[in-house]
Amino acid sequence: MEDSDYESLPTERVSVHLLAGGAAGVMEHCVMYPVDCVKTRMQSLKPNPNAQYNNMIHAIKKMIQSEGILAPLRGINIVAMGAGPAHALYFSSYEAIKKLLIGNNTTHSPTAYVLAGACATVFHDGAMNPIEVIKQRLQMYGSPYRGVIHCATSVFKEEGIRAFYRSYTTQLSMNIPFQTLHFTVYEYARKALNPLGGYDPKTHVIAGATAGAVASAITTPLDVAKTLLNTQERSVVNLVGTPKGHVYYVSGMFTAFRTIYQMRGFPGYFQGLQARVIFQMPSCAICWSVYEFFKHFLHLTTEESEYHEIPATQGN
Repeated sequence: MEDSDYESLPTERVSVHLLAGGAAGVMEHCVMYPVDCVKTRMQSLKPNPNAQYNNMIHAIKKMIQSEGILAPLRGINIVAMGAGPAHALYFSSYEAIKKLLIGNNTTHSPTAYVLAGACATVFHDGAMNPIEVIKQRLQMYGSPYRGVIHCATSVFKEEGIRAFYRSYTTQLSMNIPFQTLHFTVYEYARKALNPLGGYDPKTHVIAGATAGAVASAITTPLDVAKTLLNTQERSVVNLVGTPKGHVYYVSGMFTAFRTIYQMRGFPGYFQGLQARVIFQMPSCAICWSVYEFFKHFLHLTTEESEYHEIPATQGN
């Protein structure tokens, strides 16, 4: 396939983007899941003494030694089920909106990437937010939940449906700048590294990792706030909440930011920065390389199928 043909792939089939995006989402989240688990724990504002870690390697070793070999994977099943549909929606909407804004024009268009990324994020986060809540509550040290179903039913009974979307505005406030930066940096790096625009795995890996590092570092404070809203860390809530006997939840982005500052000061906004960057760089590299591979492969497969169908049609 010529380079110009590959560049035109986003304009052709929604099914290709759905399948490629779904595969990319599952691979991205599942391969890097243990690092994501460590990131969640490192963002704890008042961690248990048994859950204090020096670095990523120390954290994973300590978790396995004290909690079992499957500890870093708690909650991976709900992510594996949810990431595929959410990312399918995410990439297909991104490609559709980008096509709407720039058509078949192959020139660099940051405004189109920003708008398409922002719209795609709204759809993606609407699907993923409940999954994030369940996942992060299972990832925390000393989680009281036996598994995904127990966690989901317990949260619903105790806190209602609102608990699954308590962090939605914060998630959007984080992910819209994250994804707009992510897409803009990725598209810029991809064009700089590969001006002809053909399928090039090395380019997709480097551009994806670069985009992930830049976007994750800048949006870390919002990720810390999101983690607090999702987990409702009891040792923190009890300290900043209402008197004993009352049920209190951290609710809203500004309340979360105030709570973080009360507990940790300004450095608290960058809890888990290293873990977040280490997680996002390979995650984004995996996501983009898998997405571009499947987009390329599925397009070729579809083209070949259509090519073989033509003689049969003509013979009727």
